[in-house]
Amino acid sequence: MLHKFLLSLACALTLSACATSPTGRSQFIYMPDTQINQMGLQAFDNLKSEKALSNNSRYIQFADCVAEALVHEVGGDWEVVVFQDDSLNAFALPGNKIGVHSGLIDLVDNQDQLAAVIGHEIGHVMARHSNERMSQETAVNTGIALIQAVSAPETALGQSAIGLLGIGAQYGIILPYSRTHESEADIIGLELMAKAGFDPRHSITLWQKMDAAGNGQAPAEFLSTHPSHDTRIEDLNKHMPKALKDYQQALSIGKQPRCSK
Repeated sequence: MLHKFLLSLACALTLSACATSPTGRSQFIYMPDTQINQMGLQAFDNLKSEKALSNNSRYIQFADCVAEALVHEVGGDWEVVVFQDDSLNAFALPGNKIGVHSGLIDLVDNQDQLAAVIGHEIGHVMARHSNERMSQETAVNTGIALIQAVSAPETALGQSAIGLLGIGAQYGIILPYSRTHESEADIIGLELMAKAGFDPRHSITLWQKMDAAGNGQAPAEFLSTHPSHDTRIEDLNKHMPKALKDYQQALSIGKQPRCSK
């Protein structure tokens, strides 16, 4: 009897945890979004208190301008912070938080290239990738400990919990998103930047610049856990016709961001 009850309970939880991503992919998600968002808020507060913030007003205005145009398509109130960090990185956390490293702004040539990265990171949040990964982790471990641990980032468990959100040890990446998540964020970001009035063709240029930043050695940090260069370009080109239509439609209704680096 108990065995049947537990089996029925497991089945019910599995069914209730079924979700669909913006691209139509089936997901296993059962963690409350309110808890995941709270973890994101706490993690972002930790970052702002422990990492150096950029005081470059041009960089801050540039990042704010690009992010504002993108999140206008998503809705909600988002906070954008530029961190003084030479690494080629950016991230978005549940709870509508966006972090951009100054090194990434140094690298990009224009607003469209920065939009490709920030759009990709917003794509992770839109697709609830942190929740999906946390749900998978807590399906075999205790979720309460992980949720509480995010407020203690100096501990090993705290780093693991923060890593599930997409950032980790020394605020790099220790528990990277899967290639499925990364590819999905690429496509969501491509569509998002196009609808916001950014030229989606620059996404390919951006990833090529990121790849070249490795100088033939190890790939740039941002790319280290992403699909291969050729796979990414192939996927972006496959979705480019639709993105260009979205882009032309955005221009036709006056969506023309003017963000200067």
